[in-house]
Amino acid sequence: QVQLVESGGGLVQPGGSLRLSCVYSGSSYSISTMGWFRQAPGKEREFVANITWSGDNPYYADSVKGRFTISRDIAKNTVHLQLDSLRPEDTAVYYCSIVSFMQRYWGQGTQVTVSS
Repeated sequence: QVQLVESGGGLVQPGGSLRLSCVYSGSSYSISTMGWFRQAPGKEREFVANITWSGDNPYYADSVKGRFTISRDIAKNTVHLQLDSLRPEDTAVYYCSIVSFMQRYWGQGTQVTVSS
């Protein structure tokens, strides 16, 4: 019902920035929340940020609060995650996730590597 395509990952030095994008599509869906998760090698997936369809109540994990910003562009069917002041510990595969009709959908993930 919902397909997600992520992009924007890459290699960046500590203190640098990246902007991740997630384009969603589907012939029949109703999105309630949009968010980002990440998973580092050998670690469990963890929550990063989410936002409601209305754009209200953006919520962030404590580890990224003040550095990452989630936003959505309804006209372009896109969810963004702006990553600023990146740290090596931010290195992970970042996944876009959308809840629609009480079902959670996932993107394929995009690699973010922070290294000097």
